[in-house]
Amino acid sequence: MDMILLTCGLILSFVMAFNMGGNDAANPTDCVVGSEVLSIRKAVMLFSVFTLIGSLLQGFMVMKTIGIGIVPEIDIFGAFTIVLSANIWILISSLLGRPISTTHSIIGAVLGYGFVKYGLNINTQILVIIILSWISSPLCSLILAFIIYRMLKVLITRNKFGESLVFEKMIKALLIFSLCFSAYAFGANDVGNATGVYVTIASKLGHLPDYNAMILLATYGAIGIATGGFVIGPRVIGTVAFKVCRLDVLTGLAAEMSNALVVYLFTTIPYMLIGYGLPISTSYATVGSIIGAGVAKSGKSINKTVIISIALFWILTVPVTAILCGLIYITSTFMTSWL
Repeated sequence: MDMILLTCGLILSFVMAFNMGGNDAANPTDCVVGSEVLSIRKAVMLFSVFTLIGSLLQGFMVMKTIGIGIVPEIDIFGAFTIVLSANIWILISSLLGRPISTTHSIIGAVLGYGFVKYGLNINTQILVIIILSWISSPLCSLILAFIIYRMLKVLITRNKFGESLVFEKMIKALLIFSLCFSAYAFGANDVGNATGVYVTIASKLGHLPDYNAMILLATYGAIGIATGGFVIGPRVIGTVAFKVCRLDVLTGLAAEMSNALVVYLFTTIPYMLIGYGLPISTSYATVGSIIGAGVAKSGKSINKTVIISIALFWILTVPVTAILCGLIYITSTFMTSWL
């Protein structure tokens, strides 16, 4: 029985990795694709390679179970239900080309499970953190991208070197480097989300993976992420890179710099002040940075309809996954007891 459960955990982990790659491949690649420095195919290839490297070198360090700190405990069946619910919503969003937070999808599902299983005995403070991240990360990256673009524009105008071929090549190189670094960080930090269901099940069964197993899990998760990036990643990349606003190399650089700085600062500064970093969505930050750079260049280039649609999916993520998980868990529990 243990082997069956572990096998099911591995399958669900790959599905989660696939969906993460499909939705989150846009975060490191959107600016380099939108500014037409690289094609989607080449960008996803680099994303896959450096995600694998990050997963292998550091991914084993962040393997984690599902829902720590949100609910008192999650049973094996609950872990399956949570990941299944999150996967359904992530896949739907990816097929529709809408970037969402995979972390918030899992958190929403955990909350749905928690309400059914424990009633109000859950950590509702996590909802405050999620709501703050809805507002803070895209707003901060928007403002910062606006400032960076204007500063770069002034620098270029005053020094008369902005039209040189060397300057353009330098910007393109910076964009490609940022893609590679972001993909590495994504592999190192987020592969644990993909394999969380397996680690949860294994720990419940008393088979917590050792070091060698963690390395294999990281590789397995990275392969799933790369597969999802190639198969459905272009849908989300196309939305963020081309439909929010039209990017050029300068707006692309401003947006990428802003995104990287906001994610880094939200992690580092709170850790120095209060002992832990604030969890924000890189999806939210990257969309906000592109909007900010686009507004700085020309507000008329912003597609308000697409932005409203993306924001709606952000807001819907937690309640949809919570309701979906709660319904699946209740239905499955009823059917199991009835049989």
